[in-house]
Amino acid sequence: MQIAHNTVVSIGYELSDADGNVLEQSDQPVAYLHGGYYGIFPAVEAALEGKRAGDSCKVTLAPEDAFGEVDSELVRVEDRNLFPPDIAVGMQFEGSPSGSDEMRVYTVTDLAEDKVVVDGNHPLAGCVLQFRCQVEQVRAATEEEIGHGHVHGPEGHHH
Repeated sequence: MQIAHNTVVSIGYELSDADGNVLEQSDQPVAYLHGGYYGIFPAVEAALEGKRAGDSCKVTLAPEDAFGEVDSELVRVEDRNLFPPDIAVGMQFEGSPSGSDEMRVYTVTDLAEDKVVVDGNHPLAGCVLQFRCQVEQVRAATEEEIGHGHVHGPEGHHH
């Protein structure tokens, strides 16, 4: 079966930075619902269209095709007294950008005596990435999966 709209695709993948350093890889195949459901980067989905089990692909993802450009508005300097006493670089907190109801994860990137720098950008924002994958399986999606917009069952979402 070929990968097409409303198929469930299982892949093994590797995500690397522009220098070839592996950032993430799957130990087990992961599945997504193909056809614009945003379960995978759109550029990867386009490259996989028409492929079959056993095929592979490699896609270079510019920042706008992956985690976006770095948004300087999402880097904030806050008063240290707003944070727990044991605050440390790398800790993460949920918050919303100024004037927004959207919740976002902020990572502590720097500490000073009375200030904390937090960054709401994805850690890979601004990066060019290499996405390599091997198609493990392709099957027709169920009506329930199509209706919910995601994969169900052992390799996907459970309700």
